[in-house]
Amino acid sequence: MKQDGEIRLLLEERRKGTSQKLAAARTGMSERTGRKYERAGKLPSQMKTPRTHRTRTNPFLTDWPWVQAQLQRDPALQAKTLFVLLCEAYPGRYRENQLRTLQRHVQAWRAQSGPEREIMFPQEHVPGRMAQSDFTEMNSLGVTIAGAPFEHLVYHLVLTYSNVEAIRIGFSESFESLAEGLEACLWQIGGVPQWHRTDNLTAAVRDLDRDGRHEFTANYGGLLNHYGMQPSANTAGCANQNGDVEQPHFRFKTAVDQALRVRGSREFDDRTAYERFLSDLVRSRNLTRTLRFEADRAALRPLPAAPLDFTRELTVRVSRFRLIRVLNNHYSVPSRLNGASLKVRVRSETLELHHGTAHVLTLPRLIGRNQRRIDYRHLIWSLVRKPGAFVNYCYREELFPTTVFRRAYDALLEGKPAGADKEYLRLLHLAASTSEAEVECAIGLLVDQQQLPTFDAVRELIVKTTPTQAPAIDKGVIDLSGYDRLIPSRSQHGQCAR
Repeated sequence: MKQDGEIRLLLEERRKGTSQKLAAARTGMSERTGRKYERAGKLPSQMKTPRTHRTRTNPFLTDWPWVQAQLQRDPALQAKTLFVLLCEAYPGRYRENQLRTLQRHVQAWRAQSGPEREIMFPQEHVPGRMAQSDFTEMNSLGVTIAGAPFEHLVYHLVLTYSNVEAIRIGFSESFESLAEGLEACLWQIGGVPQWHRTDNLTAAVRDLDRDGRHEFTANYGGLLNHYGMQPSANTAGCANQNGDVEQPHFRFKTAVDQALRVRGSREFDDRTAYERFLSDLVRSRNLTRTLRFEADRAALRPLPAAPLDFTRELTVRVSRFRLIRVLNNHYSVPSRLNGASLKVRVRSETLELHHGTAHVLTLPRLIGRNQRRIDYRHLIWSLVRKPGAFVNYCYREELFPTTVFRRAYDALLEGKPAGADKEYLRLLHLAASTSEAEVECAIGLLVDQQQLPTFDAVRELIVKTTPTQAPAIDKGVIDLSGYDRLIPSRSQHGQCAR
């Protein structure tokens, strides 16, 4: 069949006065074909009529009413699911290569009789108007720090106009993580947009009010008021409304994965090195957005004089068990604080404890609820005097700092069951008063040599491996003769003066 372009060329030749035979020859067709299209006065595409007949029998004709009923009941059913059900109901009736035929039938049914589908409306982005942010989980990348898996989140903020991004490492979706992440990202970007949109984080958004509008928490509202931003949140379950950060989540994590592959290792010496790696990656990604960022930067409002540095303050009292309860988690504190009333400043990763105006302790914050952090250094001084309390202590498992200490206790139970608790507590006391690392190393050596890790054996081993005195350092001899040669004598000085 000829193409429309060929017939247009034929007709153009005829309009020039070329004979039909010559015009057909110039366009590469027979005189008879040229005459047919010239008489019809139509292009090939206009003469083509849709086929109304089938070239072969529909294999699903018998069962199509059942398939249609299933699709009307639940339009989300896939053709593959229905095909498997048909094969199970009628063995031998269908072949595997007929799945594509059923998929075409289902696709045609959805186009003609299927339910209405949601429409996505493209949005016009204006410089400096909005930033979107959310947390994204990074554990799937397999990053390790000092050999240990580094489980973490990244708070990710994106300007919707230029797609310039900023990040901050976090460990939970608490309000403190949100506040510190938002502040850090705004100061990285160097300006404040008019609006900030977030996902439906419980730290920022309450349930809808009676009119179906979002209600924002007082803390979140105060944070945005400090920066002069208007709050916004997407509809629950509609991540596409926060799409300017949801899609960059995927792109950013892919870029991190590729950069790690180029690096050849996912191991980092410390957290600072990993943060520097991420910062360099974000900086290089933002270099491709500089042109649009110039328009964003011109429209962004200036930052306030200083960050808000938001911290939640709570007042707690130390129980007689030397524990405090902060946000449904338990923490041990030194025994000297027994009964004291403490002010706790809650940050995203730490708890700062103050007694009056004095700062007394900083603890790492626990993630989740009903967790506990019991530091044996806070309790060992009392446990050594009351070893009987160790057996049924409800937080006893927290008093094994490492698996090596657990191995020591198990060895003591086997070799010295009557005094195992007392011996182990003395080992903990030695670790608290000297060096946990040295005690752990000594215990490991004794256990590997199948010797009982008693207090005396561990202490003796530590004394042998510890230098008894500091090495003597000779005093350096200071020679100032070189400076004397640079200073002229008095006689020379006098002659120069004259």
